[in-house]
Amino acid sequence: LAVPGLGTVPFSFAPSLIPAERLSLPAHHKPLGRTRSEPLPQSPKAIQQHLLFQQHHAHFLDRLKQQTHLGKRMAKSSEKPRLRQIPSSEDMEAEGTLPEATAEGGDPSRTRVEPPRPGSSGKEPERTQKMGQPQEELVLQQAFLWDSFQRVQQQLLKRQPLADPPVVPPGHRPLSRAQSSPATATVSLPAQDTKALSLPVQEQLPKPHFTTGLVYDSVMLKHQCSCGDNSNHPEHAGRIQSIWSRLQERGLRSRCECLRGRKATLEELQCVHSERHVLLYGTNPLNRLKLDNGKLAGILSQRTFVMLPCGGVGVDSDTIWNELHSSNAARWAAGSVTELAFKVATRELKNGFAVVRPPGHHADPSTAMGFCFFNSVAIAARQLQQKGKLSKILIVDWDVHHGNGTQQIFYRDPEVLYISLHRHDDGNFFPGSGAADEVGAGPGEGFNVNVAWAGGLDPPMGDPEYLAAFRTVVMPIAHEFCPDVVLVSAGFDAAEGHPPPLGGYKVSAKCFGYMTKQLMSLAGGAVVLALEGGHDLTAICDASEACVSALLGHEPEPLPEQSLRQKPNANAVRSLEAVVQVQSKYWVAVQRCASKLGCSFLEAQHHEADEVETVTALASLSVAVMVDKR
Repeated sequence: LAVPGLGTVPFSFAPSLIPAERLSLPAHHKPLGRTRSEPLPQSPKAIQQHLLFQQHHAHFLDRLKQQTHLGKRMAKSSEKPRLRQIPSSEDMEAEGTLPEATAEGGDPSRTRVEPPRPGSSGKEPERTQKMGQPQEELVLQQAFLWDSFQRVQQQLLKRQPLADPPVVPPGHRPLSRAQSSPATATVSLPAQDTKALSLPVQEQLPKPHFTTGLVYDSVMLKHQCSCGDNSNHPEHAGRIQSIWSRLQERGLRSRCECLRGRKATLEELQCVHSERHVLLYGTNPLNRLKLDNGKLAGILSQRTFVMLPCGGVGVDSDTIWNELHSSNAARWAAGSVTELAFKVATRELKNGFAVVRPPGHHADPSTAMGFCFFNSVAIAARQLQQKGKLSKILIVDWDVHHGNGTQQIFYRDPEVLYISLHRHDDGNFFPGSGAADEVGAGPGEGFNVNVAWAGGLDPPMGDPEYLAAFRTVVMPIAHEFCPDVVLVSAGFDAAEGHPPPLGGYKVSAKCFGYMTKQLMSLAGGAVVLALEGGHDLTAICDASEACVSALLGHEPEPLPEQSLRQKPNANAVRSLEAVVQVQSKYWVAVQRCASKLGCSFLEAQHHEADEVETVTALASLSVAVMVDKR
């Protein structure tokens, strides 16, 4: 691992999860008899019992030495115990003994790298192979001896009086290292309830297969400005690191199926973006060697970068570019969202949340902007259309900025319904697009819905306004559309805590959880959230936690009483009226909700309850009239 200022330092890993029988046994060593911590004073009777235990233990060790031919190795009393490390994956590949888990894509970091010992030669693998058979016999002999020792010990314990239980070394976690050994996993003697030598394996609770999926990978952390100062850049690696850590701290990750994701192929990127755009932002100096140099030379000569005030390089004044890592991170984000979307759409997973960066909803077919290079949600939707054969896909975008790229990509597509809730301010807030009258074109007319908030921050939009929008526009249109799958561009920059230039709204984390719960009533619950914007770390962590908790089916925390009783502000009502006026030509469900635009959440619930009672009464009356006529 390279650490700035320190050069290359060794990297230690967690204990291996590969079963013991799939690894060759390391060389045996003199067992550790004691550590440096001294025992507490004991009673004479306890000491006598402990000495008796030690005698039996010494007898067991003598028999073990005779059976395993370790007398010569342990004869040198002056030699310190030496713990041999587990061979690295590279060594095992060279010897043809790489475990199946690693060969099939398992985590190669679980193995250990052992530095070469002085005097070693190329004959070592051959000698190890010849010793394989005696080692297998050795394991069986040790298991038999250990079982015999346990029986002797149990008989001894039964003879002790109940008033004074014998002193038995307590069960403890295996020693991960001694002071003379490196910080790596070691082979230890088995616990009292085991039958053979084994590697320490951390117990893991089995995860249910059909559950919420989470996708994340550290590859996306490498997309960083060369200046190295995150304070200059709202979109930085700490965003997804913080969210991933929060989900772990709250115990949500352990209840989900965690996926590593993958890198999107160039063909997948080109289902949405132009070839020129893909080659510009989807390649780096390493993988360009595999491509057509003639075509690349012409395209790369056209790209332009800007020098940022921090000293770094960007494609514009906001969007940084790292020549080595940005393309890989952007492709990994797009591929991960696509992979998760397919697993949910095919019902392999219940729903999912993609913790990815850089975001994507501002990227149009030929332009990178607003921190975005590839439109991950749009690529996933297009792949579901082409390969998954889905004909009704709903995209909900609640990022505070309008998803201009997503709108442009599907503007003429009737199979993808795009609904966006964003700050618009009559086109004066970035990116300026997304007016209420932008409804789609050609066959896609009516399948583009913009809830364009106006009025600036006087007052800022919050829970009452977003609840009203979901109640009167988003959910009625979504139910009428009846999608096969729901993709969410889950930007959290509308959350409370963002300064005015980055949003300035005051939507609570609980409200994001509520909106997620509402969307889960669609498409049989097949909902996939993909992180977009959001830059206040506390706010995006709270919102992500609430959304994942809702996806898992946990009962959401109740919304604040004030949010339920407060009516949407006047600017929000005017914005919603504009949406209803435009969209009522395409969606019947919107017309029925027009009278409730100015109601609070609780008032709307009371109106709905009254309507249900009225409909029930009319239905009962109709049945009674029909019976009388008969």
